[in-house]
Amino acid sequence: MNPLPLNAQEKVCRHIDAIFGAGVSDALSNSVEMKFEYSRKTGRIKNFSVNSIHYATLRTDGGLALSVEGAKFFVKNSEAFKQNCVVPVEEAVPFVSEGRSLFCRHVMWCGSNVKVGSDVAILDGKTDSVIAVGIAVLDAGLMNKFSKGVAVKIREGIKGRTN
Repeated sequence: MNPLPLNAQEKVCRHIDAIFGAGVSDALSNSVEMKFEYSRKTGRIKNFSVNSIHYATLRTDGGLALSVEGAKFFVKNSEAFKQNCVVPVEEAVPFVSEGRSLFCRHVMWCGSNVKVGSDVAILDGKTDSVIAVGIAVLDAGLMNKFSKGVAVKIREGIKGRTN
């Protein structure tokens, strides 16, 4: 099946702005080599890459599953994206970067756009670099209030699991 007759770059940029906040996709408009992968059955955009690096997958529920490289790009190029990030305490950084879950007691700071089920980037507090990406289990207001339980379920860490 052929792809949908839409401007794919504009669709993805509007999708990113709707999920992560206005102006976050402005960094993508300067990228010249945006490539899209389409579903053969439905013609929908499955994922996109910039300069041959995978940035995100569009989920069927309307969300975006960011890759670590995509999160690094948005953190570096958009100040508004940092409201979708979580910063753990220093002791938790090695575990989170391996892909282990971030617990409530280890959350030092949380951006105001973090909602239940939203995609978040986990930043190192010292360097502001991305160490993992995952899905928030709690709202921004509740992460610092609880002392037990998972705050962010990590999907991908920069080091990966070493089992």
